[in-house]
Amino acid sequence: MASRADSIASNLSLANFSKATELKNRIWFTIGALIVFRFLSFVPLPGINPLALQQLADQTQGGILDMFNMFTGGSLSRMSLIALGVMPYITSSIVVQMAAALHPTLAALKKEGASGRQKLNQYTRYGAVFLCTIQGWFLAAGLESFSNAAGLQAVVDPGYMFRVGAVISLVGGTMFLLWLGEQITSRGIGNGVSLIIMAGIVAQFPTFISNLFEGGRSGSIAPGIIIGFMVMLVVLILAICFMERAQRRLLIQYPKRATQHGMMQADRSHLPLKINTAGVIPPIFASSLLLLPLTITQFAGNSIDTESTMGGVIVTLNQYLAHGQPLYMALYAAGIIFFSFFYTAVVFNPEETAENLKKNGGFIPGIRPGKRTEQYLDYVLTRITVVGAIYLTLVCVIPEWGIAQTGIPLFLGGTSLLIVVNVTVDTISQIQSHLLAHQYGDLIKKAKLKGRMR
Repeated sequence: MASRADSIASNLSLANFSKATELKNRIWFTIGALIVFRFLSFVPLPGINPLALQQLADQTQGGILDMFNMFTGGSLSRMSLIALGVMPYITSSIVVQMAAALHPTLAALKKEGASGRQKLNQYTRYGAVFLCTIQGWFLAAGLESFSNAAGLQAVVDPGYMFRVGAVISLVGGTMFLLWLGEQITSRGIGNGVSLIIMAGIVAQFPTFISNLFEGGRSGSIAPGIIIGFMVMLVVLILAICFMERAQRRLLIQYPKRATQHGMMQADRSHLPLKINTAGVIPPIFASSLLLLPLTITQFAGNSIDTESTMGGVIVTLNQYLAHGQPLYMALYAAGIIFFSFFYTAVVFNPEETAENLKKNGGFIPGIRPGKRTEQYLDYVLTRITVVGAIYLTLVCVIPEWGIAQTGIPLFLGGTSLLIVVNVTVDTISQIQSHLLAHQYGDLIKKAKLKGRMR
C-alpha cells in the first residue's frame, strides 16, 4: 500500500510550482551562477595568441585534452581562466576516497561523522590546489613550446613571468568554480560541481546538432544515419534513466520494540544497493589510460623519431588504439569492467555495513549478523556489479562503434550521456522534494487554521 508521502508525490503538479517562492528563487540563482560560469569560459589567459591557439586545439583532437575540453565546455581549447575546470577537484576527491578506504588514519576520520568528513573535504581542496598548480605549470610550459606553421607563438611573451601568471590565474579560476559550486549546492538546486560539468557538456550540444543537420543538408551525411543516430541517443538515454535508478533493496529487520500502546512491533527498513555503484568513474579512468599514447604523440609532434624503437612503439600503439579500432573497443570494455569492480570495492565496504547493522540491532532475515552478513552483502554486491559493469560497457561502447561506422564526430559519448542524465535526474528529484515539502507545509498550515477555528 502506498504511503501518504508517495500519494502526495504522485499528485505533484506544475500548479504548485508557482506558489513555491523559495524554489523559484533557488532555480533563478542556479541559472545565474551557470551563466557566470559560461561567461568565464570566454575570458582568456593573459599573454595568449588566439590564432596559434586555435591550431593547437585542432592538432590535439582525439586525445585526453579533447575529453577534458568537453567537460569544461570548450574552456580548455580557448585557454580561459577556467581552462582546467573542476577536474583537479574531481581527481583529488577520487584519490582521497581511495586513500580513506586503504589508509587506517583516513579511514578513522571517515568514521567520525561530520567533523571527519569536513577534514577529508579540506584535504581534497589541498589536493585540488596542488594538482591545479602542477597541471597549470605544465600547461603553460607546453603552450610556450608550441608554434604553428607560420611561425606564430601560442604565447606572446614566454618566460617564467607568464608561467607564474598562468598558474595563479588557473588556480584562481578553479577555486572560484568550486566556490560557485558550493553556492549552487547551498542556495540553489542540485549538486553545484555536477551542474557545472553538465553545463559545460550541454553548451556544445547546439553546435553539434547544427553541424549534424548541416551535413544532412549538404549531403555529406545520409538522412538515414541522422535518424538512426537520434534513435540511438533516445534509447541510450532511456536505458541510463532506468539503470541509474535501479536498486537491489535488501530487507533489514529490527527487534520488536514496545510502542506507546504497549504493543510489540518489529521495525523494517531496506538497504538500497545501486546497480551502478561506481557511477561515471570507470569510463573516465579507462578512456584516460587508452588516450594517453595519442596525447603524448600529439604534444611531441615532429620530435618523435619514428625510426627509433620507442617511436615505432608509440606510432603502432596509436594505430591500434585509434577510436573505433577493435583493440581500442576491447581494451575500453575491459577497463570499464575492471574499474567498475575496483571503484565499487572502494566506495562500499560490506564489513563496515555489516558492523553498523549489528550495532543497531538490525539483521537480514535468514542471515546471521556479523561475518555471515558481510559475506552475503559481498555476494549480492558482486552479482549486481556484474550487471552494472555490462550496462556501463554497452552505454560507452555503442557510441564508439557508431562513430567508427559513420565517421560522425560524436561529442556526446557514453561518459557525457551518463553525466548529463544523472545530473538531470538528480536535479529533478530535488525539485520534486522541494515541491513535496512545500505541499506538506501547506497541509500543516491548513491543519493549524482548522484547529484554531475549533
